[in-house]
Amino acid sequence: MKIRQTLVRALAASSLGLTVTAAGIMTATTAQAYDKSTTNISCSAVKVHKSPAKNATTVGIAYKGDKILYDQWVYKASEKTWYTRGKVTRKHDGAKIYGYMIYRCANPYGTNPAPTPPIPK
Repeated sequence: MKIRQTLVRALAASSLGLTVTAAGIMTATTAQAYDKSTTNISCSAVKVHKSPAKNATTVGIAYKGDKILYDQWVYKASEKTWYTRGKVTRKHDGAKIYGYMIYRCANPYGTNPAPTPPIPK
């Protein structure tokens, strides 16, 4: 009897886990990863957000010339906006901030104007 209860609980937990995972996949934004690399912030200032959204919590501000070690970019379809994810090291105080920035301010092409990636289908 005890083994059956344990088995039923394990089955229910795994079913719940699969449901949550499937729901997360269906609502996720399109993300593309690429090799980690370092570049500089090209805008005078950019907010670093906790998640890829304009209304997401701001975890800090990065300034022009600050270094960023980026590791992913994300297209937010509802905003029609690209974001870059990475860790910013600020020059003026050495603070390290990890989060998402607008792509045009933290692009993989350094401080040169970068072409925006194509919109995912």
